[in-house]
Formats: sequence, structure tokens, C-alpha cells
Amino acid sequence: MSSAAILENASVKRVREALRLRGVEGERVIALDGAARTAAEAAAALGCEVGAIVKSLVFSCPAEGGEKQAVMALVAGDRQCNVEMLGRALGLGVTPGRADADLVRRATGFAIGGVAPLGHPEQLPIAIDGSLARFPLLHAAAGHPHAVFPLTYDELLEWTGGLAAPDLAKA
Repeated sequence: MSSAAILENASVKRVREALRLRGVEGERVIALDGAARTAAEAAAALGCEVGAIVKSLVFSCPAEGGEKQAVMALVAGDRQCNVEMLGRALGLGVTPGRADADLVRRATGFAIGGVAPLGHPEQLPIAIDGSLARFPLLHAAAGHPHAVFPLTYDELLEWTGGLAAPDLAKA
């Protein structure tokens, strides 16, 4: 797939628009030659540390009426999400479980492998791994397995409206 085709993908365009609405000037989305479905793939394609890749992880917890509510954890690529801490950080009163592909798509508008931390149809409760702050530059998925965008930890907090959670991830 060509870089132009990736950047014109509907999901990528939604991320580009979300960035524009947050005052980001110029094109930030990077089309990669190889897939970046995992943090390791993205880091290899970008030539950066795996920890500088923001993993957008969607979890599920019970909501009113038997429905499932989606919540998101933004975690460093070299860490694992501590779901107990995610529940506490977001004040859920329960430990969330992994969301299925349907819930991920409904809640974020993105397919697994390209879930961006922003550009969702509705605001999700989001907790952000404090260990991401150790990197001056991060990269997050941009709505497609071949697209990412760079940002700082402070921008991640601001643009997503997420809560900083120092104990969210474990090595």
C-alpha cells in the first residue's frame, strides 16, 4: 500500500482531523513501509526504543443495563498493563477485562492493530502509564497498522484528556 493511500484511509483521516482540532499544525501522521501492529514492529520501523511506542489497549467492564463499557489504557510498549491499577485509576470499582474486537471497534472506531489514542466517536475513560514520561518523543498508532504519529507525554495527556497513572504498568 502506498504512503498516499495510507494517509487517505478513512481512519487515518479521522486521526489527522482529531490532531488538527487540537491545534496541531502540519502533517504529523507518518506512513510506514511495514506494519506496526505491535510495539516491537513499530519501534523497528521507526528506529526507536520499544518503550517509546504508546500501546492503546481497550478493556471492558460492566455498565448499566448489562452493557459493556470500554475503557482505555495507554501503556509504554515495553510494559504490561496492570488491570487492577487501571480499575483503581479510573475509579471503576471493578477490574476490567480485555475487550473483544467488536467492542474495540464500536468504542474507538478503529480495528485492533491501529487503535489511536484519540479520534474516538465518544470520549473514553483513559489512564496513561506514567513510565511513558521517560521518553522525550513517543509514537502512537494513527488508525491504521501502517500509520503512527509522534507526540510528547504532555501532549498525550492533553490531547486524550487521560489521567496520569504512575502505577498503571509493570515491566
